[in-house]
Amino acid sequence: MIRSLRSACFFSLGILLSISLNTLVLAPSIAQTTAPNLVPNNSSIQYNSLEQVPGGGTERTDQLSNTVTYPLGAVAGVNNLGLGIVKSANKSAAEPGDVVIYTLLINNDSAVDTVGLQITDTFPLGVQYVPNSVTASINNTTVTFDVAASDRRLLLDNFSQQLLAGESMTVRYAATLSPDAIRGDGINRASVDGGPPGSASDQFQLTIRPGILSDCGTILGRVFVDRNFDGHQQTGEPGVPNAVIYMETGNRIITDPNGLFSMANVISGNRVGALDLSSLNGYTLAPNLFRVEENSQSRLVRLEPGGLARMNFAVTPTFGEGE
Repeated sequence: MIRSLRSACFFSLGILLSISLNTLVLAPSIAQTTAPNLVPNNSSIQYNSLEQVPGGGTERTDQLSNTVTYPLGAVAGVNNLGLGIVKSANKSAAEPGDVVIYTLLINNDSAVDTVGLQITDTFPLGVQYVPNSVTASINNTTVTFDVAASDRRLLLDNFSQQLLAGESMTVRYAATLSPDAIRGDGINRASVDGGPPGSASDQFQLTIRPGILSDCGTILGRVFVDRNFDGHQQTGEPGVPNAVIYMETGNRIITDPNGLFSMANVISGNRVGALDLSSLNGYTLAPNLFRVEENSQSRLVRLEPGGLARMNFAVTPTFGEGE
């Protein structure tokens, strides 16, 4: 590549230096490969100064760039000199309850056969492998293998056939989405290791839609006068208005005129609420004759994604005072 650059002037420490550059040559140089599948590459710049040098002629200067090493023929997601893997799915978006079919296309672009081929797939939160759903084939011929599935990891090992140089393998399996999927990132990561040809990895991101489910739930409850100390509100046991309940998150809830309260969009999981006895003028916590765990001003509930949990508090008039 040849460029003509007009004269450039530089001013430094009161000295004016005028340099006219011409015949700018960018000469790429590819050195001999120093490691398998790697090619070191560098470039040099050659330019002539119009300033005269002793003895006549012009001064020529060469400048060598830094060396950059890269895999020959490599493209995004695929190493064309070893094993390549491309991960895809039959849908780009799904919601809890859906079934997704994942496909792995594994190419052996090296000049050697695989040894001890092993495939590992890691699922995102809420995506679960469907047992006995995985299949694999080479040139439309089914191959057998060992399957080990645990937690969110799928391991395929001990294939009955090697992946020969230039061959491709297709692996498919199914996965279902649970309600927990809406809290995950939807990224499914797969990797393959074939011994001498090397290893490769790829990922596929599934867009998770909440559908009819939500990661949050609703807590309902009431504060009432418990006359028979059974922990349940019956006829003649009124609700207590303006009672204050604190959640473990610091949220403050106040009961309505009927002693009822609710909180929507609460993160699922174990949630704790505590009755503020100082907000109850003339009332104290009622003893429960049947459930020992309710003889406390706090309640622990398990809230499922998109679910509903109840949190009731029974109180009784303070001794010697009327209702």
